[in-house]
Amino acid sequence: MKGFQLIIEGNWGHFKKPETNNNPLSHDLITKTALIGLIGAVLGIEREDMKREFPQLSEDLLYGVRLLSPVKKISWGFTSRTAINPTADGTPKYFEFLKDPKFLVSIALNNERSISIFDEFQLSIKEEKAVYPPVLGWHNCPADLKWESEGDFSAMENGMFETKGFVLSGEHSPKDIIGGFRVGFDRIPTYQTDDFWNLPEKYKNVIYPDYPHSIQVEGVYFEYHSSKGTEKWCLI
Repeated sequence: MKGFQLIIEGNWGHFKKPETNNNPLSHDLITKTALIGLIGAVLGIEREDMKREFPQLSEDLLYGVRLLSPVKKISWGFTSRTAINPTADGTPKYFEFLKDPKFLVSIALNNERSISIFDEFQLSIKEEKAVYPPVLGWHNCPADLKWESEGDFSAMENGMFETKGFVLSGEHSPKDIIGGFRVGFDRIPTYQTDDFWNLPEKYKNVIYPDYPHSIQVEGVYFEYHSSKGTEKWCLI
């Protein structure tokens, strides 16, 4: 499979967990659905047109995430007011934000029908171009995008491998996790319908080592080959 890597970072990020509406919490990692939205912004795809792109790209692209900075979360309070009466008393609401998030993201082309979007996004990252400002989940959280590498992913293999990226709980078996570092858990969306609904059955439970550590697991993986070397990744 064709693939490439980019670095996504910013001062703040918020990838809302849908079950936390009153005081929204954030996923630890950039989700697949948030990445697809970011692709749409970079390419200038209008919101209505993204409706049909979301389910297709959810199937046609695979992605993996590796932390390039430790997960750090901060709660920030806002007072919500209406546009009709902006000076009226409001209700305080707290949002959980990621502070200084930085991710290495691998993207693989799983289906040739989306090759035009894949190639156009890859070229935009190389040339540092974006039609609309990319964000880390929220429009108040601008993202910086940096080209990292281009390569190919091998066919899926099965066995022991070491990775700094996420793996799947229940599908990968961690081995010999020792040391004083944090291992994180999250449940992230991987599929969005044409009405911007994240299908509950398409959520994936992931395990990841906090930066800069790695974990050794047994299970399926893809091998990424580029001019910078060979790496093993879990892709979803």
